[in-house]
Amino acid sequence: MDKRNETKKISVGGVTVGGRAEVTVQSMCSTKTHDVEATVRQIRELQAAGCDIVRLAIPDMAAAEAVPAIKEQTEIPIVADIHFDHRLALAVAERGVDKIRINPGNIGSEENVRKVAEACKKRNIPIRIGVNAGSLEKRLIEKYGHPTPEAMVESAKTHIELLNRFDFDDICLSMKASSVPLTVAAYRLASEEFPYPLHLGVTETGTAWNGTVQSAVGIGALLCEGIGNTIRVSLTADPVEEVKTGVAILKAAGLRQGIRLVSCPTCGRTQIDLIGLAHEVEKRIEGMDRNITVAVMGCVVNGPGEAREADYGVAGGVGCGLLFKKGEVIGTYPYERLCDALIELIEKDN
Repeated sequence: MDKRNETKKISVGGVTVGGRAEVTVQSMCSTKTHDVEATVRQIRELQAAGCDIVRLAIPDMAAAEAVPAIKEQTEIPIVADIHFDHRLALAVAERGVDKIRINPGNIGSEENVRKVAEACKKRNIPIRIGVNAGSLEKRLIEKYGHPTPEAMVESAKTHIELLNRFDFDDICLSMKASSVPLTVAAYRLASEEFPYPLHLGVTETGTAWNGTVQSAVGIGALLCEGIGNTIRVSLTADPVEEVKTGVAILKAAGLRQGIRLVSCPTCGRTQIDLIGLAHEVEKRIEGMDRNITVAVMGCVVNGPGEAREADYGVAGGVGCGLLFKKGEVIGTYPYERLCDALIELIEKDN
């Protein structure tokens, strides 16, 4: 059972973040935002992979002006990523963006912050304050010596107070670092200090393999503690891979339903090509909209027991395997027929 830490709720284009709402998955387009056709195409790919909210880089006015055309052709909420120029935040607010990611400390004077806060409040646009260990204020580095959880929380508090000064409190927070332990510690402290929903992520994690490991450890640990309301896996890879990884992390934490594959490690007792079978089953069940568990087990030691616990499963023997459905043996099939028989059984019950 999900026991999320209670937070305020924000609405991002109709998608609720915080409170008791389901944890959402985000990603960020790698396209040039002013290229509407390419951006729309990628947003649709991300949505098909399970993305709930998508972020766009807004580095210039051409990108801001593209937002309405992009929104007209897509369905999921759009977040504008703004740095340094408050006028871009005002421009996307006028053009219907659903959320703004900004650091109030890097857009100039308090007057600039006031203008952005007023524009967002008028249109019910939430703001994510993005605290990053790599870009903390100089005074905090001098005070703490290096990025620490306390320094990151103090940075967030400063930015929150600045928005609150202008009667704005529709806020989401992120506390990202490239260090997993620092990230986890910062989010834990933030969850104790603030009532706002938390956007989880480990930043600059590297390539798909390394980034997946770091994100699973950092984001997964926090989710299992009840911390976090929306997540973004940051990978040096196709953004679709970020979404797939994010969805997988939520499933592993018991926070997202869907099809789940269980397969055992290989050992000397295995007498079928378990690795090949597991990959083939994984490929063929990908995209199935079913809340089921499928087990692919290699031998008779734990295989039958694990397969019986799954909705559907196979357990290998000598060049063959048993096919299970909800604990009952359906039949014995030669290895070459096992995958087809399993998929046919799943599809038959759909």
